[in-house]
Amino acid sequence: MKALKIGLCFFLLVAANACKKGGDSKPDGGGGGAPATGTRTQLTLDSIYLYAKEVYLWYEALPSYAEFDPRKYVNESSELANLSRELYGITQLAVNPQTNRSYEYNEYAPAYSKYSYVTNRDGSTNGRMATVSLEERGEDFGFELAAILQNDIRVLYVNPASPAFLAGVVRGDRITAINNTNVTSSSPLLTSAFNGNTMVLTVQKADGSSKTYNLTKAVYTSSPVLKSAVLTGNVGYLALARFSRLSKARAGLDAAFASFAQKGVKKLIIDLRYNGGGYVNTADYLLNLIAPRTLNNKTTYIEYYNDLLRSDKAPILKYQPLYNEDGSLRKLDNGQVATYANVSFSVADNTMKFEKEGPLDGVTHVSFIVSRNTASASELTINALKPYLTVKTVGSKTYGKPVGFFAINIDKYAVYMSSFLIRNSVGFSDYFDGMTPDVPAQDDPRYDFGDPAEDGVKQALAVTTNGRLAPAAPVETRFSPQVSKVENGMIQTFERSKLKD
Repeated sequence: MKALKIGLCFFLLVAANACKKGGDSKPDGGGGGAPATGTRTQLTLDSIYLYAKEVYLWYEALPSYAEFDPRKYVNESSELANLSRELYGITQLAVNPQTNRSYEYNEYAPAYSKYSYVTNRDGSTNGRMATVSLEERGEDFGFELAAILQNDIRVLYVNPASPAFLAGVVRGDRITAINNTNVTSSSPLLTSAFNGNTMVLTVQKADGSSKTYNLTKAVYTSSPVLKSAVLTGNVGYLALARFSRLSKARAGLDAAFASFAQKGVKKLIIDLRYNGGGYVNTADYLLNLIAPRTLNNKTTYIEYYNDLLRSDKAPILKYQPLYNEDGSLRKLDNGQVATYANVSFSVADNTMKFEKEGPLDGVTHVSFIVSRNTASASELTINALKPYLTVKTVGSKTYGKPVGFFAINIDKYAVYMSSFLIRNSVGFSDYFDGMTPDVPAQDDPRYDFGDPAEDGVKQALAVTTNGRLAPAAPVETRFSPQVSKVENGMIQTFERSKLKD
């Protein structure tokens, strides 16, 4: 049958609890030199190594089973920590000749892999607060904080439809008290208050007035569109928090671009400063909303898998079934259950093309506001447009993630190991250390998204409309780890593959 595009992670994450568990995700006993028997933990450790030997982008760097000895990773505080430590060991073996460090060296958290990770398949957030899932589900107050100075705490962002959003809290609000107690960046109250179910939040608004909000933690369905507007100079502005499931993101994106088209926008500012990535088909959709129709059928980007995957020499993938969006098993034309072994990893089948979406046409210039939290699908979006449009980046250096992966389900865990390299239409992919911005700018949480007084927006407007810099901002925004929770680019779902005959 003809190769089909399918969002593998989109199906597999939704259906995680329906996947088979235990030894069925491991090759037949003894594969790759691994013993045929062992404890449940030992077999899981073996499986991660054996999958890496066939699926990992830099699999050639792995030594033999005996030399690597997966079962030695048993000294951490939990089974998940042991598996993560093993995966870290795997990912530090391949060295980037440009940097003389591992491709997965993590400058932000050197004890962890920069890209690959292991997580529970139940979708738990492991205690992360103010985190909306890629299904746009939140269960909290719905806002995050940042410290400019010790006694100047600001709202960094507010999740749409959250309790804070519905109450009227906005980015830039200055926190004067929580639960009727004054706070600073070092106050333990910040942690305890967010762990509770209710909160009394007192803020100073941009106009100097004081407001008090009584918030109750709730479950809500959010949107990745933090704000959209048409700014001075008829420039369209869009702040996008993440590339969530397309069915959740489409309405907000469509509304924004319909407004841009109605107002004759030809230049855009896309604010990705907190966007750590997400579903690649949503990034594709954004690219096709931006791209002029003249780009139809031209190459957007290409996913390059390792030579084993490209040449169908990864038989271990027969242990990974494919699922439909509703959680049912995906079937081939002959009625058999489809597995990753039925997926085409060839270059030809993983070359993406522009297919115009939406009414906005004729965009000539796009400026992206970025930071070290800008990663993965966000960087792909920037890199894919560079060969075709005038593209500028404004802010600070991005995270640097030109690789992707698909979920490998092993027992009760999902393993994400780097499996493909993403290159744009001219073959560029070398941003492992991040993209250096064309225009430096501070992230200034004193101002709301889209406010021309905010340094990132101000610089983006200047370079978009005039091709030059605006006066530099005087404030230095400093993020406190007690206040601003940074995920180090670790939580990204970034994949796509195609079924083959």
